[in-house]
Amino acid sequence: MTQPTSIRPTGIRREIVQLPLFLQLFGVSAVSMILPSIHGLVVNDHQASRAFLYAGVLGLVAFTLIAIAHAGRKPLDGALGPLLSLLSAFVFLPVFFAVPFLEALPTTRFVNVYFEMVSALTTTGATMFENPARLSNTLHLWRAQVGWMGGLLMWVTASAILAPLHLGGFEVTAQAEPGRPDDRIGARMGRITPRQRLLRTTQALLPIYFGLTLLLWLLLVIGGETGLVALCHAMSVMATSGISPIGGVAEAQVGVTGEAVMMLFMLFALSRLTFSKDTVTATQGGLMTDPEFRIGLLVVIGVPLLLFARHWIGAFEVEVEVDGTRALHALWGGLFTVLSFLSTTGFVSEHWAEAQNWSGLRTPGLVLMGLALIGGGVATTAGGVKLLRVFALYQNGVREMDRLVYPNSVSGAGAAGRRLQSNGAFIAWIFFMLFAMSLAGVTLLLTLTGASFDAAVVMSVATLSTTGPLIEHAADKPIHLIELGVAAKIILSGAMVLGRLETLAIIALMTPNLWRA
Repeated sequence: MTQPTSIRPTGIRREIVQLPLFLQLFGVSAVSMILPSIHGLVVNDHQASRAFLYAGVLGLVAFTLIAIAHAGRKPLDGALGPLLSLLSAFVFLPVFFAVPFLEALPTTRFVNVYFEMVSALTTTGATMFENPARLSNTLHLWRAQVGWMGGLLMWVTASAILAPLHLGGFEVTAQAEPGRPDDRIGARMGRITPRQRLLRTTQALLPIYFGLTLLLWLLLVIGGETGLVALCHAMSVMATSGISPIGGVAEAQVGVTGEAVMMLFMLFALSRLTFSKDTVTATQGGLMTDPEFRIGLLVVIGVPLLLFARHWIGAFEVEVEVDGTRALHALWGGLFTVLSFLSTTGFVSEHWAEAQNWSGLRTPGLVLMGLALIGGGVATTAGGVKLLRVFALYQNGVREMDRLVYPNSVSGAGAAGRRLQSNGAFIAWIFFMLFAMSLAGVTLLLTLTGASFDAAVVMSVATLSTTGPLIEHAADKPIHLIELGVAAKIILSGAMVLGRLETLAIIALMTPNLWRA
């Protein structure tokens, strides 16, 4: 059988495809600056327009010169080369992204802008600029666009890079060791190279990602939202970045209708099977039998009901008259916010505070932190520890309880179930321990920079789970990131990269033997 022409590019296109992944991303980043440059020109923000135009042109010139220098070189298709390029992209591309941002906003320091770009690219959404009015609409668009590109990058690389290496949650169901490619996958896929796999995956996922974003934007505009705010929110929902040019959806004009539309698109972050069946976790029964999606729905339904019952009992105890409208608003606020933080988006409903005003009880930030830690599905744009790992530990716990009653029983859950119950659960537990160690390490480093323990814990969870809005909504006292020292900002930037790539991927990069594969 002949190979598809889509993975056999010729001419200039072939030379570009053979470049290292990091250089390809650099070239795409330079081209992407055209959109904010045009926007700045249209809205008469000429300073920002020139900054993005000049940075984009200089980036394209540098990319062209490097591409010419690489012409004719044989590409290195090692097992972990693309993974190293991915790490380099999260560390060094924000430097390039920060150049036009700093030129358009010269009243801030470079470390603040670098943090902002790392936060956007890793889809964390934490911001140094708490007052949205300080940034122009062009800079708000750039933040949302970088977050959108970061979501697409993780979506593509999860299938093209992390899945073949059994990382990013795929190690739970894989039979090979994490970080080590499986030869059987290569045999089934025709021995295609990592670059060909990246090209094929991008061609398959980019139209879906772009189409869903465009559809959500149109629905929000039809609902009465302004074009720029609708576009930024649409990009943020699809990328789970939680970036907003107005401080969140609570300040939007679309109200409950817009929140309901965004909530439907947040469901894509619970499981890859919501739009595809090419994952190793795919089941014959379809979406409703997918463990990730079922656990996600259970959390989304159960947690808001528990919060609603807590506030209802609190209102009953203080003899507040039960208003049906306020009760429904409180329930909806909990439903939307729970799904938003479970998908690591971090948007808060405009009715989230309704329950607190109704009962007088605060919703503990620990609930939101727990939802963000759980995270979304494997091979989605969501962060966190992933629902599949939670399912693996649950399956293993059920199996161990069965063995207490029937010590000699044999699992009958099939091949996938046996992997989840034995080796998959063991690897999931290792990941949880590594995540806990990372959380403790980042918290300790932040306290050494002068942050209080409570604030350090909230910031650590927010960055490692890539859920930046936690910093605003989970803390008892406001945390102003702009007031942190340079060391704390660098630590948080590193934590965001670690949370986006995950600890197992970093460990795989540190294993010398795997580079010989």
